[in-house]
Amino acid sequence: MKLAEALVLRADTQKKIAQLRQRLERVVKVQEGELPAEDPSSLLRELEQTLDEQTAWIRKINRTNATVSFAEGLSISDALAERDRIMQHRKLLGDVLEQASIKQDRFSRSEVKYERTIDVVQIQTKVDALSKAYREYDFRIQELNWRTDLLEE
Repeated sequence: MKLAEALVLRADTQKKIAQLRQRLERVVKVQEGELPAEDPSSLLRELEQTLDEQTAWIRKINRTNATVSFAEGLSISDALAERDRIMQHRKLLGDVLEQASIKQDRFSRSEVKYERTIDVVQIQTKVDALSKAYREYDFRIQELNWRTDLLEE
């Protein structure tokens, strides 16, 4: 099995857990004298089984990511961490740019006037470079996911 397939199956378990939670929330209380639409005990057993299944996928995926090389001296786990850092940096700079571009309306000369304290063009250039770096990391990670065999226990 390829790593990418395991990632899809892990995502499936995450969706199933969310669905089980919703189903449980609907049946944990009923009006006096009524019966729940589904057996809560059965749903709880299914939830525990699905959580165990998800944990098994996560362990195999993490083991594979830590072992497989992304580039010289970097594992897939290292690449994922770097991709996440790039995404966070890009998001923060994007938020800063958004704040710098908010127009402050003044209705009279006595109101405070605001000025930008950053170079918007320079930061936008950095955001663009980070976006490109993120895409490059993401494409390479996706490629490796489809070429890499999942490490079993």
